[in-house]
Amino acid sequence: MATRWGILGAGKISNDFVCCIQGLSRQDHQIIAVAARNAEKAEKFADEHNISKWYGSYEELMCNPDVEVVYVGVTNPQHFSAVQQLLDRGKHVLCEKPMTINAKQTQELVDLARTKKLFLMEAMWSRCFPTYERLREEIDSGNLGEVVQVNVNFCRKIENVLRVSKMELGGGVTRDIGIYALQFASMVFGGRKPKQIVAGGHLNDDGVDMAVSTTLVYDNGQLACLSFSGKANAQSEAIVIGTKGEAKISDPFWSGTTLHLPHEQVFNIKLPDGSGKPFCYVNSGGLTYEVQEVRKCLKKGLLESPLMKLEESVLLAQMMDEIMRQVGEIGRAHV
Repeated sequence: MATRWGILGAGKISNDFVCCIQGLSRQDHQIIAVAARNAEKAEKFADEHNISKWYGSYEELMCNPDVEVVYVGVTNPQHFSAVQQLLDRGKHVLCEKPMTINAKQTQELVDLARTKKLFLMEAMWSRCFPTYERLREEIDSGNLGEVVQVNVNFCRKIENVLRVSKMELGGGVTRDIGIYALQFASMVFGGRKPKQIVAGGHLNDDGVDMAVSTTLVYDNGQLACLSFSGKANAQSEAIVIGTKGEAKISDPFWSGTTLHLPHEQVFNIKLPDGSGKPFCYVNSGGLTYEVQEVRKCLKKGLLESPLMKLEESVLLAQMMDEIMRQVGEIGRAHV
């Protein structure tokens, strides 16, 4: 039986996600309906993607009994309320990152999903890439030796993008792109909580973080040195340094297709094409891996993905709260 999807939000990321679903077999995946707050936008999106049902309110999609799992692609501040309502209506949920705007809200959603015995996953698509799978294998095999440091740089000139620059839209580079650097370090170090976080950075005129540098200090002499900025473009790579060698996922590391390994080994992948319609974002064909991961989990009866566990989503939210507290942003960490 096909996994029956609902799409909450009709923006660019939902476009790319739907293109990936429609690149897969209809025997495995079907899109039942799309919803947006604007009926005209929902209808246009449905027409563009040949989706039979569309709604001008989120509530209508939430009440559709044919929808099994919902992809939440709305703006960051809407995540908490949308996911909460979906879980209350018995829907499984894949929610775009960040799951919410603070750790308190994220923990509440995790607790609710567990109480309702429903699947919930933060849409950290990077974790589902074959390059990430191969990197995990290299680390687990000991080929890199003992991992002592992670270095990640993520710089894109996005300071004028509204979702990043405005507080009311849940902006700031930490939650928009910094979360990719944080999840990478967390994955390498096994989802452990760092014993210390040291962060500094700059805020824009709206009071959101626009450039951040942070060090995560772990036990056993391990460090993660991360920087993320919306003020300029630069090579954005992720490097794992071990006592026997290093591994690097090339730019764009968050959706990387090239992994460099010791002894001049290179692991490359070709991304799925999706439905053939144009994507809005770089390497969005890789969202296909995330779609397939959700179906795999649901078929196994899992309530969370082993690739992106719920406790780690809470940990990432806690780390982001602490980073922004140190950088000086206020107003969201304890909403």
